[in-house]
Amino acid sequence: MFRYIARRLGSALLVVFAASFLIYVLAANAGDPLEDLRTSTAPNKQELIDAKIEALNLDVPAPLRYFIWLAGVGKIFIGQLDLGESIKGVQVTELLAQSIWSTLTLVTVATVLSILLGIAIGMATALRQYSGFDYSVTFVAFLFFSLPIFWVAQLLKLYLAIGFNDFLLDPVIPPLVIVVTALAVGFVWASVVGGSAKKYFANFGVAIAVTAAGLTYIQVSDWIVTPSLGVVWIGVLGLVAAFGVTYLTTGLANRRALYASLVIAALGAALWYPVQFLFFYAPGVLGIALLVVLFVALGVLAGWLFGGSERALSIRASVITSVVVIVLLLVDRLMGSWPDYVAATGGRPIATIGSVTPGLDGTIWIQGIDVFTHLLLPTIALMLLSLAGWSRYSRASLLEVMNQDYVRTARAKGLTERTVVMRHAFRNALIPITTLVAFEIGAVIGGAAITESVFGWSGMGSLFVHSVNEVDLNPVMGVFVITSIVALVFNLVADLVYSALDPRIRVN
Repeated sequence: MFRYIARRLGSALLVVFAASFLIYVLAANAGDPLEDLRTSTAPNKQELIDAKIEALNLDVPAPLRYFIWLAGVGKIFIGQLDLGESIKGVQVTELLAQSIWSTLTLVTVATVLSILLGIAIGMATALRQYSGFDYSVTFVAFLFFSLPIFWVAQLLKLYLAIGFNDFLLDPVIPPLVIVVTALAVGFVWASVVGGSAKKYFANFGVAIAVTAAGLTYIQVSDWIVTPSLGVVWIGVLGLVAAFGVTYLTTGLANRRALYASLVIAALGAALWYPVQFLFFYAPGVLGIALLVVLFVALGVLAGWLFGGSERALSIRASVITSVVVIVLLLVDRLMGSWPDYVAATGGRPIATIGSVTPGLDGTIWIQGIDVFTHLLLPTIALMLLSLAGWSRYSRASLLEVMNQDYVRTARAKGLTERTVVMRHAFRNALIPITTLVAFEIGAVIGGAAITESVFGWSGMGSLFVHSVNEVDLNPVMGVFVITSIVALVFNLVADLVYSALDPRIRVN
């Protein structure tokens, strides 16, 4: 495998070298970087032009200038990477450091969520092929796929941000909204579960009742203004997570794993009050770290005690349940700081532009809510357009696998449908998706130029577009080199993941 990786990295370096040379020459001849200075009325215009020519080596032909730039890149091997300066005299490494962090914050969350949700939705529609749920998801997927990102972003600003901020001034949910929302949730839930007509309408009615009761409770308890989960909801959601995690990982027939997960869910509710003291006496990152260590240790211990001869399966289920309980406890703590954050933002918490609220001070919980509110709109905008592709890819992949001979053989042996889908079909359905995931993650570092522009984020995409418009060559090449290297590395990772997912594939 080492020889294979070395050979792939060697060929990748040649590709980056050839592509970067071509991009450099084309970008250098795309315009005049001194255009602003040439039209300047400054008395020392010529001195400024000469200084800029010397600083950027503009008196050297573009093909030769490329090798001057490449020599600076090569200094990375001695720890002195030099990507040159921008037209404004700022080091490109500084611009990239700022832009990369902003881009990763913005795009990574949207990419990971769209991949996970898209694959889950696609697999669900494949298992409910030609059902009402399948047709509905297909329609919505193609609808969002056809929408331009800048239009979706403006709609989110208008209705989800400005509309919600106005709603907080008088948070009253009209009865008509409760009825329509309950009907929509009932239709979606009944379609997902499927079954006979009797079962369909039973699930439809239960979902309507639960949704209407939940919205009514939110309205009566003023939950929107002072949200919280508390002991009850952490316990209920923890129990749901315990059953769900056990079903997906080992099956509900494995009572040992189920009991271990249920114990963790019960401990999450039981320790809610002590955890509040933990956050009080150990605020910030320390408290979060202690919480994670505590519940992961409890998950391992519960799985070991209840596991018996299948301790590995029980530990896996209980630890995953522990992660869910940790998330619930952290969300509950963030909700406790929501009223303070709303007051700090003047009653308009959902941001429409920028990555942070200027001049906002507060605890780590206030800062966490601030990051969430600024990420909310651009994340939803990117997710809506990406979910369509991922759901269709995963649906097609699973449908192809479900028709294979080994799947029919597994069913003929009497294996449960959960085992057939999760252990046999799902794993092999991920193989073709792996390539797309690798390229998608590799492209994350390139940013999302339109989304960054609409929401006022200074990321890699906006840096690249601005540099191209200004004929600012060094930042353009800096963005290109980083994105190309990341893309090639993740392409290599995809090949290695193939061998992990399919034992028949060997890297040699």
